[in-house]
Order: sequence, then structure tokens, then C-alpha cells
Amino acid sequence: MKRRGRFITIEGGEGTGKSTLVDGLRHSDTFSDAVFTREPGGSPGAEEIRALFVSGDTDRWDALTELLLINAARRDHVMRTIEPALAAGQDVICDRYLDSTRAYQGVRGVDRALIDNMHRQTVGLSPTATLLLDAPPETGLARAKVRAGPDRFERMEGGFHAALRTAFLTIAQAEPKRVTVLDATRSPAQTLADALDALI
Repeated sequence: MKRRGRFITIEGGEGTGKSTLVDGLRHSDTFSDAVFTREPGGSPGAEEIRALFVSGDTDRWDALTELLLINAARRDHVMRTIEPALAAGQDVICDRYLDSTRAYQGVRGVDRALIDNMHRQTVGLSPTATLLLDAPPETGLARAKVRAGPDRFERMEGGFHAALRTAFLTIAQAEPKRVTVLDATRSPAQTLADALDALI
């Protein structure tokens, strides 16, 4: 019987280096055959929802509407991209997943029980392992400003980003066997080495 692949998620606040780490993992020997994907997005339908989700004014959607949108996108993503790859024995590495929903929409006022219950009912898949990139919000936001066209979450006020960091660290403290916290103030090469050590 074919080995089921590992489902690895990369989490963190804005500008913590998730995309850089994902690119480093993609070019590593360890994960040369893995499937790399992202959320919101990762399938044609989910990418269309992503365009709605991340663009526009910061108050374009309330938090509950965001939760509904992200679960619709996630269900399509899991069904069409993630689950087939795992079943075929490939590792899947995803830039953001359920913990981002818990943090972002949780900070914006959605009850954690509702978030988790909706995930169980509509998606169900949990990560095998999670890497959480942690950095002070001011560090991450300074990095994010270098990128062209900040999205609606990057434009939210600073208190939101401080609360977001706390929310992610609270998740990590509650699930230490699944979540490994990495110091995202280190260089990309050092962060990649830390990530590979955690995953091998």
C-alpha cells in the first residue's frame, strides 16, 4: 500500500517570510518531489475566491463573511489539489491553512469553536506538521511594505498585527507536537535550515 504523504503548513503574520521559506523548501533536495500550494487559493476555483478575499478596502468583508469565503475556497483546494496529492504519496507544503483562519478571523471576532466546527464539517483535513514563522509585527510590516501593492490585511492597523502574533503563538503553545515556532528575524538561509531540521 502506498505511503500517504505529509501535509505541512507554513504559518505566520504579514511579512514573516513564509513565501521565502516555501521557495527555499521547494528547491531543497528533501522536498524536490513535493506539491507546493497556498491559501487562499491553490485550485482554480479557490484562486477566484482569493481575488475577492485579499483585495479591496479593509472593511470590504466582515469576519464571518471572510470565514464563509475561506471555507468555500479551502474545500475546493483540499478536494482538487491537496487530498489527491497526499493519497498519491506526495508531501504537500501549503503557505497558510487553518491556523491562519483561527488567527485572522479569530482576532476579528469570530468564535474559535465556530471556526473549528465549520472546518470539521466542510473540510476535515488537519496538517501533519506546521511551521510558525514568528517576528515582531513592526519587522514583518516593514518587510511587507517593500512588496508592491499591500493587500487589505497588510493595510489593517498595527494593533491588529500585534493581536495576530499573540493568536498564532497561543495556537503553538496549545499544540507543541504539531507546531514548531521558528525565529523569523534570522536570515532566510538560517530559517530554511531550522525548518529542514524540524521536518526531517
